[in-house]
Amino acid sequence: MSNTKYTVLITGANRGLGLEFVKQYAMDDYQVIACSRKINKKDALHRLQTSFENISIHALDVADFSSIDQFAKILKQPIDILINNAGVYPDSSMEHINYDAWLDAFKINTLAAFKMTISFLPHLKKGTLKKVASLTSKMGSIDDNSGGGEYLYRSSKTALNMVMKNLSIDLKSYNLAMITLHPGWVRTDMGGPNGLIETDESVDGMKRQIDKLSMKNTGQFIAYDGKKISW
Repeated sequence: MSNTKYTVLITGANRGLGLEFVKQYAMDDYQVIACSRKINKKDALHRLQTSFENISIHALDVADFSSIDQFAKILKQPIDILINNAGVYPDSSMEHINYDAWLDAFKINTLAAFKMTISFLPHLKKGTLKKVASLTSKMGSIDDNSGGGEYLYRSSKTALNMVMKNLSIDLKSYNLAMITLHPGWVRTDMGGPNGLIETDESVDGMKRQIDKLSMKNTGQFIAYDGKKISW
């Protein structure tokens, strides 16, 4: 069945998981709105675009909320799926905390996902599928934390989990389904070379969870393989 009537907007689309999301949704014949902080016509995203007519590339810095508002104003088409993929993994240790980097982590990993969801709510309400998927991490699980450390990243993802859980409740009246996804330990620039899975396996699994997402299971924290994660 062709999915050309569906549109997906993906942030952080120029590399890693975001780029793989673009590729797989393009292969599924979705209209893909691929957003990247900077436009580089020589990068992998633009090379991918040459193979698909259904990929459009847009400059969007999720840390710049005025940029989000401007793009939301310009974009006229409905959105079926919003994927909040853009994120940062700042270095941190208890002895050498960079508080400015901590604030940046919250802005990009937490606040930006909320801002994207709210700013593009009119577009999502006009969509058919009405789904929002935000990439979090098991490292944001308080229950699962037995290793400590990584204060900046852990806390920003824990906050993201709460924000999206809140939105899953507050946006129920719009039939908007929300999910927070743990992609697994993936071999990417962010995940490093010691990751356990490749990007294609992670994204294929996360897409399956997005496909299963409905108002009956909105607000869940799920891994790419479908396993529920404790908050």
